Amino acid sequence: MASTRNEFYALMLVGLAVSSMVAACGANFYQDFDLTWGDHRAKIFNGGQLLSLSLDKVSGSGFQSKKEYLFGRIDMQLKLVAGNSAGTVTAYYLSSQGPTHDEIDFEFLGNVSGDPYILHTNVFTQGQGNREQQFYLWFDPTRNFHTYSIIWKPQHIIFLVDNIPIRVFKNAESIGVPFPKNQPMRIYSSLWNADDWATRGGLVKTDWSKAPFTAY
Repeated sequence: MASTRNEFYALMLVGLAVSSMVAACGANFYQDFDLTWGDHRAKIFNGGQLLSLSLDKVSGSGFQSKKEYLFGRIDMQLKLVAGNSAGTVTAYYLSSQGPTHDEIDFEFLGNVSGDPYILHTNVFTQGQGNREQQFYLWFDPTRNFHTYSIIWKPQHIIFLVDNIPIRVFKNAESIGVPFPKNQPMRIYSSLWNADDWATRGGLVKTDWSKAPFTAY
């Protein structure tokens, strides 16, 4: 799964209540990932080829890679939930640990039926974030699978959608801007309730009559 440079390449088909998740390159969820929270809401099945995350009013769920990686590329294919997913957030991200952690985020903010999904990106360096950029996707991400990628190199971080760059975060240490390049990070994915901020700044709350929300 990882090369000698500790690069990780994964393909995951992710959807809320509608799809499946598969790790490519011989990856196996039993071997390569740990279910870290959510109790029975996170499940691995089909011989380690499928994983589901669920969210209900009590808790969400999540998992993380067993290994840490320093630089590389992650590709994920996702199909998001149709209908009213307001208040929920589906995410995958890279992160180290501790108060001075580094982090690279892809987050999909749930929406009211008929409204566009918002793709939220962020970069943390030495525990400091506030580098958010948000994008409206130019397609309906609930109809088909699309590929969302992170390329992490010492020179830059590139966020891509269907192999189209949407954001480049360049290494600007030469002018005093910190850049995540020294801390290996694990791969995380999670599904949780964030209705205090996720949809219209928290004005629209999660409709729990639609729960449980499930990502595969």
